[in-house]
Amino acid sequence: MMKINRQNQQQVELFISFCFSAQISKNRVDQYPTALIKTPGGEIQIKCNHSNSDFNMIQWYKQSPGKTDMVLLGYARFSSPVVEDEFRGIYDVTGSGSSLSSFRILKLRQSVDNAVYFCAASRAQCCTNPPS
Repeated sequence: MMKINRQNQQQVELFISFCFSAQISKNRVDQYPTALIKTPGGEIQIKCNHSNSDFNMIQWYKQSPGKTDMVLLGYARFSSPVVEDEFRGIYDVTGSGSSLSSFRILKLRQSVDNAVYFCAASRAQCCTNPPS
């Protein structure tokens, strides 16, 4: 772990872990980087891609330390990225659910952003065609 010491400034480090690379049959879901340690105030970006041509949606989840539940932060369905209403301005989702999506924490806050972030790929359940 790298520590950055600045005079007269409280040091706070956030450990942010990302999961995962899963392989089922020939289909893969990869998320990178796998882990980051950052100080508050900066921005981070996580990428997720998959190789399943039947999937058209990538979801982004957050699991806080000591919790078993995961919170849906946003998703990319076809080529339409969405951030859940309560997280707009905090997080950003870009890309396409068909192959590659990026998730950004726009400005790291102290302990509230210390978490494990997951991506998942699936078929969009609501529809079979891209939104018009």
